[in-house]
Amino acid sequence: MNTLYHLPFSANCRLVRIALTENEIPFRLIVEAVWERRKNFIVLNPAGQVPVLVTENSKNICGSSVIIEWLDEISSTTLIGTEIDVRCESRRIMNWFFNNFSKEVDDYIVYEKIMKGFIGKGNPDANVLRVGRKNLQIHLEYIDWLSKNRDWLAGNEFTIADISAAANISIIDYLGEIKWKEFPNVKDWYARIKSRPSFRNILLDKIPGLLPPKYYMDLDF
Repeated sequence: MNTLYHLPFSANCRLVRIALTENEIPFRLIVEAVWERRKNFIVLNPAGQVPVLVTENSKNICGSSVIIEWLDEISSTTLIGTEIDVRCESRRIMNWFFNNFSKEVDDYIVYEKIMKGFIGKGNPDANVLRVGRKNLQIHLEYIDWLSKNRDWLAGNEFTIADISAAANISIIDYLGEIKWKEFPNVKDWYARIKSRPSFRNILLDKIPGLLPPKYYMDLDF
């Protein structure tokens, strides 16, 4: 059995979980508290970060983008895209979420409202959250434009661009940070993603003492 070391509320880990399920590759999950720097995990990935996929033949594949490329090599179907233009665009958008969205939104909102408590750094800072929410607005406007002008974010195919975007959006939505009425195109696009079987287990993740909005799991929200 393949084993995925992950954190439930890591967007990069959610991306890999969805992609593995889309490709019908069975796997088991192990939650890895990366801040503990566990020695046995460092052996698997010296960078000390999740996700890490340990395959059935004991190969360690570290990092979400590397795992996605590995999947593209071994699977009969592709999540990167069949057309060259779509493949370029899906990778660009995935990297945009890895870098821009992660640094400008997750590092402010997700860190303050989730990770800070896990690692014992105190309560969320209102000023930091304010910056993250301002950044989030800009990113949602861009996603809204993409979803208005394309069938899927990277073009005419469902790809890793959609998966990476939805993985991030799902966490921000869990925290009740999205004003859906302001972004109707994002809402319609996200509803399509939520309806996919590969997304069901993602929506079941919970944080003890921090429940999502009532509409969080609803397909019609």
